[in-house]
Amino acid sequence: MFYFFSLLCVWTLLRVVLMVQFHTAPLTPGDFIRVLFGGLHRDLFVALLYALLMLVWFLFVPQRWFARQWHRVLFWSMCFLTIFIQIFMLAVEYGFFEEFRSRFNTVAVDYVLYPSEVFVNIWDSYPVVWITAACAVLTAAWMRMAMRRHRTMWEVDVSAGRRLAWIFAAGLGAAALAATINFKGANVGTDRTLNEVSNNGAISFGCAAMTHHLDFAQFYKTIPMDEAYARVRRMLSGGNAEFTEDGRSIRRRVTGDSSRPRLNVVMLLEESLGSEFWGCLGSTNGLTPEMDRLALTQGLLFTNLYASGNRTVRGMEGVLSSFPPLPGDSIVKRDRSDNVETIARVLKRDGYSTLFLYGGRGVFDGLKSFTTRNGYDRFIEQKDFLKPEFTTIWGVCDEEIFARAITEFRELNQQGKPFLGTVLSVSNHKPYTYPKGRIRENPDDRKRNHAVKYSDYALGKFFEAAMKEDFWTNTIFAVVADHGARVYGSQSIPIHSYEIPLVILGPAVVSAPQKRGTLGGSLDVTPTLLGLMGRPYESLFFGRDLLNSDEKNSRAVLNHNRDIGQFAGERLAVLGLKQNVELYAGNPKVAEIKPVSSPGSEDEELVKDTIALYQVADDLYVNRNFRVDAQQEGGKQSSR
Repeated sequence: MFYFFSLLCVWTLLRVVLMVQFHTAPLTPGDFIRVLFGGLHRDLFVALLYALLMLVWFLFVPQRWFARQWHRVLFWSMCFLTIFIQIFMLAVEYGFFEEFRSRFNTVAVDYVLYPSEVFVNIWDSYPVVWITAACAVLTAAWMRMAMRRHRTMWEVDVSAGRRLAWIFAAGLGAAALAATINFKGANVGTDRTLNEVSNNGAISFGCAAMTHHLDFAQFYKTIPMDEAYARVRRMLSGGNAEFTEDGRSIRRRVTGDSSRPRLNVVMLLEESLGSEFWGCLGSTNGLTPEMDRLALTQGLLFTNLYASGNRTVRGMEGVLSSFPPLPGDSIVKRDRSDNVETIARVLKRDGYSTLFLYGGRGVFDGLKSFTTRNGYDRFIEQKDFLKPEFTTIWGVCDEEIFARAITEFRELNQQGKPFLGTVLSVSNHKPYTYPKGRIRENPDDRKRNHAVKYSDYALGKFFEAAMKEDFWTNTIFAVVADHGARVYGSQSIPIHSYEIPLVILGPAVVSAPQKRGTLGGSLDVTPTLLGLMGRPYESLFFGRDLLNSDEKNSRAVLNHNRDIGQFAGERLAVLGLKQNVELYAGNPKVAEIKPVSSPGSEDEELVKDTIALYQVADDLYVNRNFRVDAQQEGGKQSSR
């Protein structure tokens, strides 16, 4: 019982700390009550499960062993280790919540799969030695209280029947509580942050692990498949595209002029460089002087875009494949992604060479596997930098990956064949360190804003070098964030924190600086770049050319944990597990959007359109139909 109530106390203490520290709106007494009692409900369930493990130990230990010295030492040692882990996990949960404003979610599950990057990152980002020492001291204090309270427990002769009764009672209590818990997540109100605070880390981690691979039709609301395809075809129609097949297909032929030059394409996918940091998009922190200057004097700047998720793999599937963020794993990591449509496939069919550069290890999140199986000829990663000047656990610094990119692009351009080059940066990531002497700020401070400023500095150096190269005049350059830096907001999908920039540069397509406020997202980057090139191609993409689309069809699709949604017409429709639907209204650039209490007919149509988008995407992916016919591929792919 002492162990059981100790768990409840420390989890409640953590919940109070998270609520006070990270909830930005004023807290009412009702908020405290709902969060604490809603959390206690979930904590009781987990505490009973943990207590069951100890009770099972007591059941199988013979009474004659119980009071022996070796058993006492073994028992208290196991207790120390168990309590130490529990206390240490409080610190881990706090750090995770600080970064993601969430209890353990799919990010935590992914991190467990890549311990090398993650644990070294934690070591570099936090005072692990001091935290461990503090946890050990607190564990020792708990052990002292427990041993004093139970110093006579070895003298008590407890029958096997009584021990079984304890196990039965605890198991029955856990089963009864399980029947009353919504494992999708806590729901104590409409505020996402408070719902996250009231959850339990063990429950949220277990649910995230079990829902990596989801049967869409089983967990999410659906409509008849023919209707779903009809709705998606309507949403994708218009512009200069025409469908090439009837019925259950979204394959389209985008018209263009085949005599137009095959411009090179360079895509710079920037880690966590969300709109909140950019001066040209409203920030006053002065963190992006280089990109502000380029965007405002030489660029085509899109000011109303949203990332499709808050992970790099979500940014990749959105930008490279123009594919909606299905619940569960990104298609970058799924097992049916050996032949899906990407911008690399489109351009290879038009005779391009393709190259992907990443500063880290290609095995992380399956990045190398996905890219080399889907149109990229070569994949350059950390091991290909023989003597990097500066690295973190995530890979080589942005300067070095950009310098290597310039060299590679120069060589490709000299071959006389058009190329696609995609660069994924890593510097704007914890532990937020970078080479000294580049910017005024000290990298030893390890602050996010400093890493942002260094990332901007590295981009400036890249474009300074690129403008001196022969390929500058016949290349389209695009700088886009994979996702925003932080998650904040009360909605199930906190859309305001998903804002990202897109800047297109290059004299071949931008003759004068301009801004475009068309609503869009990650999925629209590739269709927009291909539209600027003006050459014909075939496509299965879900995104639109933002420069050649009807404003009425403007939208952004988004994912957060297991929630998926669509934002259009200042309305956000969110689909969740157990086939639930939420609606929000408002302009996230002006104020936090609010739940819709009385949906109208337009809201119902938005919900159906949202269901259709994800249902069709799931159908195409699961049946391996998200690809243009393999016979049209322009040559055999290889990687080295």
